[in-house]
Amino acid sequence: MAKILCVTGSLREKSHTRRLIKLVAGHIEEFGGEARILDLNETPLALLNPDQADPNKDKIREMVMWADGFLLGSPDYHGSLSGTIKNFLDYFWGEFTGKLFGYIVSSHEKGLTVHDQMRTAVRQCYGWSMPYGLSVNGDADLDADGNLKDPKLAARARMLARDLVIYGGMLHGQFQTDLDRAPREPGFAENFKL
Repeated sequence: MAKILCVTGSLREKSHTRRLIKLVAGHIEEFGGEARILDLNETPLALLNPDQADPNKDKIREMVMWADGFLLGSPDYHGSLSGTIKNFLDYFWGEFTGKLFGYIVSSHEKGLTVHDQMRTAVRQCYGWSMPYGLSVNGDADLDADGNLKDPKLAARARMLARDLVIYGGMLHGQFQTDLDRAPREPGFAENFKL
């Protein structure tokens, strides 16, 4: 069973991103995965300062280490990811190695640059990215209960959840196997010590 940490990077109380994270987390459970939600509004991280401790860092790090993969949710802020998600990535970049990431974006446009920026940041953390994501346009796409109005978007949300469960478990499982193998074979894991 793949373990997926679903991270909400919106601080707005009535966040579309949060509603969509909850929806996809439910689909992850439907496909046999285990989903946990990390809402960075409820469990905040101070702006990263390597010289200062954060009271929530250890708690969140345990969740990060537990996960085989991640679902990152960000609003589109002027064509960029939220500072909250960027800060999360800055804190735990080393722990993301060999894990799969999926992305959702709440945007009045398509959110493509936000998806690209999250993929770029995750690549620099040596994480794997899904080749597609999910974008919604707030109340135009989500009803009051947090369900997607468009059947095509609803199908894409289920597809994203299913693929995170299947490929998240496979990729991280193989990465762990490669890390534990002695002597190590040539491959991605050969360069890492966790």
